[in-house]
Amino acid sequence: MTHFTKATTRLRRGAATAAVVLLAAALPVQAARAAQAHPHETDQGDWLYITVTHGDTRTGDSRGALLRCDPPRGHSHASQACAQLRSARGDIRVIPHKDVYCSMVYAPVTVQARGEWQGRAIDYTQTFANACVMRARTGEVFALDV
Repeated sequence: MTHFTKATTRLRRGAATAAVVLLAAALPVQAARAAQAHPHETDQGDWLYITVTHGDTRTGDSRGALLRCDPPRGHSHASQACAQLRSARGDIRVIPHKDVYCSMVYAPVTVQARGEWQGRAIDYTQTFANACVMRARTGEVFALDV
């Protein structure tokens, strides 16, 4: 029979949290390694490794995808996302904002994009109040729904 103390429980929770943080940090590293392993695929076009995290960035639900734009692929809205990025010259901040009404429910969404666009390094991170606001501000770039 095993008995757990409060200290043991805290250690287990800490270990689980540390594992989530390490996995989230490893995602961009994996994309970079994939790009290095297949440089011919990324040298010929623009690409971004994008992640979307719902909730707390340490323990929330994270999804990621490698968005490539020559030809567009990486997620279900890749064509639209690449077109929006092209018109914004790779700067996610200047993608035209949509005029939509979003609820005032706070359900934070943190997005991150790292990669290369027209020879420039891209590193973008932003937290939005909810997914509606994120989509209104970033268009299809972080639309990872299937």
